[in-house]
Amino acid sequence: MSLAPTGQPQSKVTTASLQQKKLNREPITCLTAYDYTSARLVDEAGIDLILVGDSLAQVMLGYENTLPVTMDEMVHHTRAVKRGVRRALIVADMPFSSYHISRREALANAARFVKDGGAEAVKVEGGEKRAELIRRLLDAEIPVMGHIGLTPQSIHAMGGYKVQGKTLAAIEQLMRDAVALEQAGVFSIVLEGIPREVAAMITEEVRVPTIGIGAGPECDGQILVFHDLLGLTFGPAAKFVRRYASVGSVVSGALDSYRQDVEAGNYPNDAEAYHLPKETAAALETVLQRKRRMRNDMAAD
Repeated sequence: MSLAPTGQPQSKVTTASLQQKKLNREPITCLTAYDYTSARLVDEAGIDLILVGDSLAQVMLGYENTLPVTMDEMVHHTRAVKRGVRRALIVADMPFSSYHISRREALANAARFVKDGGAEAVKVEGGEKRAELIRRLLDAEIPVMGHIGLTPQSIHAMGGYKVQGKTLAAIEQLMRDAVALEQAGVFSIVLEGIPREVAAMITEEVRVPTIGIGAGPECDGQILVFHDLLGLTFGPAAKFVRRYASVGSVVSGALDSYRQDVEAGNYPNDAEAYHLPKETAAALETVLQRKRRMRNDMAAD
């Protein structure tokens, strides 16, 4: 158990409790986190689900997109997140190529997230074509979150970051994908970058929770990237991003003030420095005075 922001005890979030939230029509809150500090802040805020997203490739490691991030990097960050979390459900994002080459390799990588990283579930992108893989992971007792719509690992195939599901044929495919994921056994489905109306249809159709990001308010839950929410990014925000703070500008201002203080000799001041005990200071002064007299005597000679 942990305490909610109101001080009331809260139970550990599980895939079953998320399912119950959908049944009760209670909104599910989700955010990304990539290290101990962000994970602890998110968890203590009472967020239900933390995704160690492959978006860390961009916001933490400076890559151009999510494709270069490796399993080693993802496991490293997942392990750090685990240390900061008591209540939220931790889901690790399977990076590009970690589940595309073979099911055997995909199973080994997913198991590594759970065994070495401390994740409680993994997320894979794709619809119908991932159904058999998902069943294999579930056979190994690894819960799986699905992800359809705008799938960032498919940006080259999609021709960039574009809203999906804008034609009748595309809507039909998204519906098939969602149903296939549900039937395969996912505990939830991320709906990214699709029209609000389509997300509402999918949410109504499937019995598992839908988690929206750029998919409108009818989803069972919502997720944002930690850095987007806090204004810690360098480029323009996507249409669906609501910035709840401008932490980036606060940090920049603090760093500039620090630089100016150091350059002007205003940091550190005397109150920010350590001092010798009075007895030691007096003894040291006696030694220094003796040395100064010796130097003066040598100079006089």
